[in-house]
Amino acid sequence: MEDSTRRPNLTKPIRCIVKLGGAAITCKNELEKVNEENLEIVSSQLRQVMITGSGSQKVVGMDWSKRPGKPEISCDVANFENQTLLDSSSFVVVHGAGSFGHFQASKSGVHKGGLHKPLVRAGFVATRISVTTLNLEIVRVLAREGIPSVGMSPFSCGWSTSDRKMTSADLSLVTKAIDSGFVPVLHGDAVLDELQECTILSGDVIIRHLAAYLKPEYVVFLTDVLGVYDRPPSEPDAVLLREIAVNEDGSWSVVKPALHNMNKQVEITVAAHDTTGGMVTKISEAAMIAKLGIDVYIVKAATSHSLRALCGEVRGTIPDDWLGTIIRFVDKEIAST
Repeated sequence: MEDSTRRPNLTKPIRCIVKLGGAAITCKNELEKVNEENLEIVSSQLRQVMITGSGSQKVVGMDWSKRPGKPEISCDVANFENQTLLDSSSFVVVHGAGSFGHFQASKSGVHKGGLHKPLVRAGFVATRISVTTLNLEIVRVLAREGIPSVGMSPFSCGWSTSDRKMTSADLSLVTKAIDSGFVPVLHGDAVLDELQECTILSGDVIIRHLAAYLKPEYVVFLTDVLGVYDRPPSEPDAVLLREIAVNEDGSWSVVKPALHNMNKQVEITVAAHDTTGGMVTKISEAAMIAKLGIDVYIVKAATSHSLRALCGEVRGTIPDDWLGTIIRFVDKEIAST
């Protein structure tokens, strides 16, 4: 089915699309619990790279709502009197659900469709309550760092699928927000599906779609591990794959390090509750982004390595002391000349 995405009309280029992995920003073994320490570090790093001149100014928060444990709302208007409007670089943030949403979706079978079933319809509502709760919390933490972030839900923006494949995505609100100086924060969501009535649209698919139309300079996946390994990283002798080359047909191969058995398949594990495909989806979507000529960096969140990736420092030659995985397109015709 034809993709009816409305083409964006941006007045300035997009620098980076950032994916906040659910496992990195939530406590995956505790239902609906945010990893506050990681999220605050990630937000601080995003402020450093998003806002020009942010290091020389006091952070003026934009979360003017009551917080748990605080007696009143924090809002000092005087802080803005001498505050210059900082230049927010063109960033878009997309986050996964982690310990939010997956439980509700898997219990009800929302990802399999069937809104005519009472359990699925209830699960659709419950899933959206959960993922939008996380979205609001992330927006609030970013806002407290002075990042002018606005939450955007794919369902509310009119995004939809057919047989779980994206068919419609109105990017007009996203582009208007960017041009107005805001940082859109999107998330994996429960959406309507033309054939099976409903499904789950993962954050990784959303990123690939945004990358195709917004054409960012690079994409960063922030995860709970250093990058992509040749097997589950918890296993002994697991090897971090530092560079993966993507071919024109979408196939990919490991460039660095040189594996002894090049025919060996990279082993992937997916959590039983994950309704969006886990690392399998992440690599395949990253490869599709790389095919567009956009480098993808997969790196551990809240580390010096993630800050360097967000800054764009690892573009081109990979620094020897940088730990992460770069997935990039290799034009064989150019490479052979």
